[in-house]
Amino acid sequence: MDEKSRVLVVGGTGYIGRRIVRASLAQDPTLVLMRLEIGLDVDKLQMLLSFKKQGARLVEASIDDHAGLVAAVAQADVVISAMSWSHIRSHNLLLQHKLVKAIKEAGNVKRFIPSEFGMDPYRMRHALEPGNITFVEKMDLRRAIEEANIPHTYISANCFAAIFCPNLCQMRTLLPPKEKVHVCGDGNVKAIFVDEDDVATYTIRSIDYPRTLNKTIYLRPQENILTQNDVIAKWEKLSGKVLEKIYITANELLGSMKGNYKYCSMYEDIMCLG
Repeated sequence: MDEKSRVLVVGGTGYIGRRIVRASLAQDPTLVLMRLEIGLDVDKLQMLLSFKKQGARLVEASIDDHAGLVAAVAQADVVISAMSWSHIRSHNLLLQHKLVKAIKEAGNVKRFIPSEFGMDPYRMRHALEPGNITFVEKMDLRRAIEEANIPHTYISANCFAAIFCPNLCQMRTLLPPKEKVHVCGDGNVKAIFVDEDDVATYTIRSIDYPRTLNKTIYLRPQENILTQNDVIAKWEKLSGKVLEKIYITANELLGSMKGNYKYCSMYEDIMCLG
């Protein structure tokens, strides 16, 4: 029987990262990077300690310490980055590139899965502001990975179900509307909603599969391909209540975001959670 890959998860306390750690612990020897910058974040520290109790090995390193990061990467066969893209303009894009440089120098990594997990940036070249900047920067990171000849797999999970389904695809809340629901366009554009735990499971299953090497994996459960109208209809059937539909055009949606920094930041978070 082949020896199992040693998996290093970077960003293991994040939204999708914690799920990837759990999925990895169920299958492979798992290391979790414990960033020295964790500071006084008690919740993240407790989560890391819970991973340790479940069998993970915590590896201390700072993303800003190149030599330490190389040493951490050198202990793994597979590196999975789950660092969030929600604040890439300030810091996280730089962290991703530093991780790529460390992987290149270590020279031992058999597979790198960068922090994507949303929509394939290669197919999002038509995206409008403010969300398009994230796809541009993800493509920039892809170029760095491929120019460094790092073996990789990209995971495209489209829309996280827990972010888009409970709120019926409303952008300002995670709770279902009680009386009225805003419908984008005519509500008939199809989207793919994937359970976050399933994303983590398929990510881990892909790491030793030869056919996924240097490829993009698209997670598209057929029953999960729904329009916004489909999602609303399912909720109305469950709740027994018909909601008033308010249809908004693309221009109205974009107009509501102009000059609203908080709303634009949330838009990027929802589009690009990783």
